[in-house]
Order: sequence, then structure tokens, then C-alpha cells
Amino acid sequence: MVSTPNPAPLDDGAIHGALQASRAAMAAGRTAEAEQLLVRLAQQAPGHPAVLNELGVLMMSRGAATQAAALFTRATQADSKTASLWSNLANSLRVLGRRQEEREAIERALTVEPRHVTSLLQKASLFEDLGDPRNAARIYQQALSNMPAGSSPPPAIRELVEHAKAAVAADHSALGAALEERLSEIRARHGGRTQRRVDQCLEMLTGRRTAYFPRPTFLYFPEMPAIEFFERGDFPWLDAIEAATDEIRAELTDVMIADRAGLQPYIDYADGLPVDQWKELNRSRRWSAYFLWNQGAPQPSHIARCPRTAAALERTPRCDVAERAPTAFFSILDAATTIPAHTGVTNTRLTVHLPLIVPPDCGFRVGGTTREVVAGKAWVFDDTIDHEAWNKSDMPRAILIFDIWNPFLSEAERDLVRAATEVVGTYYQLPAEGFT
Repeated sequence: MVSTPNPAPLDDGAIHGALQASRAAMAAGRTAEAEQLLVRLAQQAPGHPAVLNELGVLMMSRGAATQAAALFTRATQADSKTASLWSNLANSLRVLGRRQEEREAIERALTVEPRHVTSLLQKASLFEDLGDPRNAARIYQQALSNMPAGSSPPPAIRELVEHAKAAVAADHSALGAALEERLSEIRARHGGRTQRRVDQCLEMLTGRRTAYFPRPTFLYFPEMPAIEFFERGDFPWLDAIEAATDEIRAELTDVMIADRAGLQPYIDYADGLPVDQWKELNRSRRWSAYFLWNQGAPQPSHIARCPRTAAALERTPRCDVAERAPTAFFSILDAATTIPAHTGVTNTRLTVHLPLIVPPDCGFRVGGTTREVVAGKAWVFDDTIDHEAWNKSDMPRAILIFDIWNPFLSEAERDLVRAATEVVGTYYQLPAEGFT
């Protein structure tokens, strides 16, 4: 009698390769081939946790939860340090109605991997089933927060992820109502005045607003308030700027008629530099600038054409850094054009906008705040906070833009920042655009 030798044991690489082959066959609709590969693998590596897990998944697809739970149990006994094995076991126990064991399996998964998204979703769903929707929503939020930004969830949990989003949104709405029920009396006690910072805080707490922080491309100055739009009353000199709107607009109109050659693309990256979000606008006149001062350099012919604008600017607390500031220009955004979200150079300066020509359907967002663009109404903002602008009309939009010192800097800090910026420029021999 001739004995048949036992097949040689497989190493991990061969086992995972065979599992991938089985999954690929299943995905291609070759079910019989996939199952045949898996059965052969079970004979060659009967105690391997990955093989046991795959057999458990197969049993679940057949509606055989009892057999699946037994296989997943053996898999976790063979490998207790893989969260997905515990998660699969929990799923089978859920189908069987063994809720306490399901909870224990989920907790084991999260002990191994506290940020395991599927297990967090399972835990939240369990809380929901047990009649605790508030803590379910809290855990759903944890799961969503641990998903990579912009990623698509795997098909197996896609429906649960959508449910999680809806549950979190409903919970935020209910929490908002509970907060207002308590806070309305306190607001009335304080005269019913708008509490902008409190309102923004609560909007972030209840998911209606995203928190944005300064992200300068060059120089970050620490311990400065991260303010999206500054209070209009903090800059009394804006009165004079706004009062000159008609004169400034008239000079801009003259420029657009008589000196269009002086307009240049605002975005002008040299070849070989990464343009990222600026690809569509790089070297494009869809966003044009007519500079009066450009990176600290006055443009004499442009200033001569716009003397009233220049005079108004001279009376503002503009930045002054050799070869870097001030910058002041007319910004012309063509019809049906959007300036993509971006951040500026340094939070030691702020940016001022004076809208001049504003067709309908123009807007401007800084961080979580969107403002209507109104001709003659200026605003001051921190351009190191994510911001964007759009002109959805069929006409150009035009704004006067210039930079000023951040008022939270002391005189000594301004002097030191000015000197440090100038040293960096000369140290690296950077062109003016090197800081933009």
C-alpha cells in the first residue's frame, strides 16, 4: 500500500497569497473556484487565524451565523491581537442575539486598536439598540473622526457610516435645542445682545461650524488671536477709506479703460514650481491685479494714474518691510471665476478689502464665516486662515486690497518681525515672490 504524503505546510506569504486569489475569484463571480481554493487552504492550514476568518466570512454570507461564530472564536484564540477578528466575531454574535458576548468582543477589538473604525461603529450601534442614542451618537462621532479625510468607506460599512452621519446630525440638533433652552434666559439677562464668540463656540460644539486656525505659508507668530473677520469698529480709519469709495472706483474705471496693459495675472508661478490649487489661475488674467505698491515697491506710473487712491492708502497703518510690504492693488475677478481656498504668508499682517464693483452672486469666505460682498463696505481679515472668493455673475468683480500690521503686535514686535523678515530675504536671496 502506498501512503499519500501530507502536503507541505504553507508559510504566511503563501497563505495570504492564496486568500487573495480566492477573494479575487469571488469578486469576479467565480464562486465555485473561490470556494475550492478556500477549502484546499483550510486543509493545508486549518488553524491559521486568517483562514479561519475567511471561512467565517463565507459562513456569514451563507446565513450560517452559528458556524461563523465558532470559526471567528477559533480565529481570535489563535490571534487575539487583530482587531478585525474580534469585530467579525462581534458581528456574528449580533446576528445570533448574544448581545453581552457581542459587547465583550467589541471591547476586545477596541482594547487592541482603540481607533478601529468598524468596531467603533459596532459599539455605537449596540448603544443605539440598547436605547442610549446620545452615547451612540458620541461614539459614532468618534468613528467618523477616525476616518481619513476625503476617504470613501469600504462597501461593508458604507451604509453604517451614512447612518452614523445622520445620527450625529440629529444628536447635534437635539443638543443645540437643549443648549438654547438653558442659555436663552442667560442671554436675556445680558440684554439679548449677540454674543459672537459664544455663538461660534456653540456652532462648533454642535457640528454646524468647522474650526479653522492660521496656517501661514511663511511666518507664524504665536499667541495671537485667530480671528476670521475683525470687528469693524476696531479700525476707525476705515471711515475715510469707505468715504473715498466713489473716487477710488472712478480711478479704477479709468484704469480698466485706459491702462489695461497695466493689469497682470495675480497668480504667476514660475515653471518648475508646484502650482497645486492654482493650476487654473496660474498666469491667467481671469484674476488680474493692478498694483500701486507690489511687495514694498511703489509703481510710480500706476500711483500717478490713481492719486486719490494712493493718498487714501498713505493714511492707513500699512506694513512696511523692505522688498516685502506694503502691497496694495486693484483685484479684478472675471465672471464665472472662483479663487480657490488658500492661506496667506504671515499672521503678523492683516488684509483689508474695499469692494468697488460688485455684481450679484459674489461671495467671500474666511474660515467658517461667509460674507456678502457689498460695494463701499470694507472689512479686515486674517488671510492665513483658509479663505476663498467667487464671482458667479456674468460681469467682473473689483476690490481694492492692501495689507496692514496686525494690531496685536507691539511696536517692538513689529520692529523685530520686520528685521527678521528682511534677514530671511537677504539670507536666501529670495525674490519678492519667494514669500508668497
